[in-house]
Amino acid sequence: MPFARITIADMDVPSEVQADLAADITGLLERDLLKEPEVTVVQVNLTPADRWFVQAVRPVEATGVHLEVSITLGTNTAQEKAAFIEHAYAALAKRLGALPGAAYVALYELDGESYGYNGVTQLARRRLDPAEKD
Repeated sequence: MPFARITIADMDVPSEVQADLAADITGLLERDLLKEPEVTVVQVNLTPADRWFVQAVRPVEATGVHLEVSITLGTNTAQEKAAFIEHAYAALAKRLGALPGAAYVALYELDGESYGYNGVTQLARRRLDPAEKD
């Protein structure tokens, strides 16, 4: 049940591109991190470029981007996480074009006791269904 937030420093990203990014990230979460698309949420946040700073100056020719994904601690290997980060960066560049030198993909691993959805922690879900991965 990952939650992904894509923050893009560009207010003019067409809704079709936003939807394509959401589909790309959902697909990569399924393929690389074995997450279920049925419980994956992707939120796209557009922010004005003049609010995006690298070395205290706004990037002139590139779209700033930060992808952060919350997952449950211990559900993925280092290799799976590295593959996702590489593939997600490539997907962002494909959809948004040239990215600045400071474009980020972050996986936040949250303890199963402190992370859940629909009012139930991941730890409790695992106790109910030990086969559940995330």
